[in-house]
Amino acid sequence: MFIDEAKIRVKAGDGGNGCMAFRREKFVPRGGPSGGDGGRGGDVLMKSSQRHNTLIHFRYNPEHKAQRGEHGLGSNCTGLDGRDITLQVPVGTSLFDAETGELVHDFREPDEQIVVAKGGRGGRGNQHFATSTHQAPREHELGRAGEERSYRLELKLLADVGLVGYPNAGKSTLISRISAARPKIADYPFTTLEPNLGVVTVGEEPDQQSFVIADMPGLIEGAHLGAGLGVQFLRHIERTRVLAHLVDVSDASGRPDPVEDFRVIANELASFTAPGREDEHPLAEKPTIVVATKMDAVNPAKLKKLAAYAKRRKLEFHAVSAVTGEGIDELKWALAKRVRPEKS
Repeated sequence: MFIDEAKIRVKAGDGGNGCMAFRREKFVPRGGPSGGDGGRGGDVLMKSSQRHNTLIHFRYNPEHKAQRGEHGLGSNCTGLDGRDITLQVPVGTSLFDAETGELVHDFREPDEQIVVAKGGRGGRGNQHFATSTHQAPREHELGRAGEERSYRLELKLLADVGLVGYPNAGKSTLISRISAARPKIADYPFTTLEPNLGVVTVGEEPDQQSFVIADMPGLIEGAHLGAGLGVQFLRHIERTRVLAHLVDVSDASGRPDPVEDFRVIANELASFTAPGREDEHPLAEKPTIVVATKMDAVNPAKLKKLAAYAKRRKLEFHAVSAVTGEGIDELKWALAKRVRPEKS
């Protein structure tokens, strides 16, 4: 199951209490205070991992608590420190404070690690309170409480290319043709309910290139206001380098104007704002390649109109058929060039 949002509560370990004790040994007539310090509470750490690709392990286990420190003992013995716990999150996870909405950390690389709740300090034993005029102190400190925080986790897939377009524009079919991904494909809207990732390879060794492509659930008009499915997945294409905007130029779409199809989806992308960044529109200026799909059943008038519109807008244009393979190789090379222009 693909889960890309979760709320968690973390509690670091409390520090152990300091001990009040006095030495009572046979040959030490004036032993004095010997209370040890309490141990430090364990921290709660968070670390990015390439072994995870979803937040499902937080959905059903939202509370995490580190071990508390042990209390101090007599004979100046310090209590054991509490064990830290480390929470593994997928690379691409953003960590937000659940109360303020502030971005705490963005895990962009593998093995990044931060402390999300700091353990409490252990209390001091009565040995620390002895002075020349107060030689039998009974004072000792309690351990400090560990931090307790609430967070919201948001996963954004790390892909180089994002496929966008109306439902049934051919996104899932295309990604299954150019990569090893095998998403569900059917002739009804919203077949794709969650993003699918695929790795595309072009060229031959030693100059072979590869990039990651993401198939997004279909968008419809009003998606940024909550209509349809796609808006909840738009965050996943924030980090893509280029968008491939697929437009169905066959009569099977049931929509007569391919240019209007393009404008509607482009408007939804431009209207998207990330939570906490309402003044930013991260998808508005993404480099875009226009892809006319279903060339095996093309309506020539629709194809001509879309190509002319792309030319006026100075947008790169490709026409493909995932069924016959027409234009597929050219599109793969065009995407590779946009993703890594220095190697093309």
